[in-house]
Amino acid sequence: MIHKGRLSTLAGAFVVARRDFVAILWSRSFIFFLLGPLFPLFVGAMAGSIGAHVENAVDTPQIGLMMAGEDIDAMLTARHALEPALRDDLPDLVVVARLHPGEKPDPRAALADKSINGGNLSAIISGTAKAPVLTGTPGRLAAWQGAVSLIAARATGHGPDVLPDVALAPTATSTAAQAHNRVLTAQGGQTLLFLLTMLLAGMVLSNLMEEKGNKVIEILAAAIPMESVFFGKLFAMLAISFVGIGVWAVSGATLSMAGWVHIPELVTPAVGWPLFIALGVAYFAMAYLVLGSIFLAIGSMANSVREIQTLNMPVTMGQLMVFFFASYAMARPGSAIEIAAMVVPFSSPFAMLARAAMQEGLWPHLAALGWQALWVAIFVRGGAALFRKRVMKSGPQGTGQKRGLIAALMGKK
Repeated sequence: MIHKGRLSTLAGAFVVARRDFVAILWSRSFIFFLLGPLFPLFVGAMAGSIGAHVENAVDTPQIGLMMAGEDIDAMLTARHALEPALRDDLPDLVVVARLHPGEKPDPRAALADKSINGGNLSAIISGTAKAPVLTGTPGRLAAWQGAVSLIAARATGHGPDVLPDVALAPTATSTAAQAHNRVLTAQGGQTLLFLLTMLLAGMVLSNLMEEKGNKVIEILAAAIPMESVFFGKLFAMLAISFVGIGVWAVSGATLSMAGWVHIPELVTPAVGWPLFIALGVAYFAMAYLVLGSIFLAIGSMANSVREIQTLNMPVTMGQLMVFFFASYAMARPGSAIEIAAMVVPFSSPFAMLARAAMQEGLWPHLAALGWQALWVAIFVRGGAALFRKRVMKSGPQGTGQKRGLIAALMGKK
């Protein structure tokens, strides 16, 4: 509804959005906003590169042999015979000690001695080929028990003498593999959407603090509808977020091409990559606007920066609960929990993005986006009404003040 002497809701929102967007974009703090997430990305890339070099520098853990000479020879021969068929499923065997008749092995002391094989022994086989004893940590014992048993059986003549060649008929994919891989894509999409939302949506909390402090908000409320202020600030921050995401995406792609960052390969989602990316952008916008409208209303009630800082923790915990709920619902497709996650406006963007990765169809997403947009409008109107009732204390301003403010906002002298 257009009031005489006032801008319409849409026009007022555009004016506020343009003013806030330009002011933030050309501020010095925006540079630090862009650089903030790049430092952890750079540190993570360097740590990953160093970790890869360290991992490559460490030899594969090996299993030592502390047995009589004939048993050691039989075990090594058996492993050599099984290697063509089992390859990486067999452990490397290293001779630690060939025991003389009557000599007792001490595998625990050998595992604790770092001078033996460079301290790279994961377990030790003692006893005899007929009754081997595997000594090591519980995790290593569970991993190598079957392989050691097979080698010992072959060494004593109880294993298979001939291992038939198995013809391989590879396929591009299978139904089970496709479903599993699409779940990974859904999880990756949800996680990225959550991280971006958590990183960016919280900034809306303090968006009205400056205007409240210098009383500009009272003149704004007289010049344009209060809903315009809320909508304008939300869309300005959303546009700023897209600028930041664009910069971070280019930086990540550059680091990936330089070989510093490895981007995991994900299977093609059910709706295809182009539509999935488009839906990801749309659902980020909706998640940002839905949560941002609530954060803007909550932040507008605060009277100081300290109160804003106090609100950060419960806001973050609330975002985590929404993400966990959507992730839990993703594992139960078709259930009442998944339907609830798609209907609740806070979790709907996360649940629907996961659905785009696992199920085909476009119309549910169009309906979901419309549903989320409806709740954005409801939350903004409710927050504006609450702000007028609880915060605004002064009456309407004069027409001259309104026009002067509008001219200032539009950049006119």
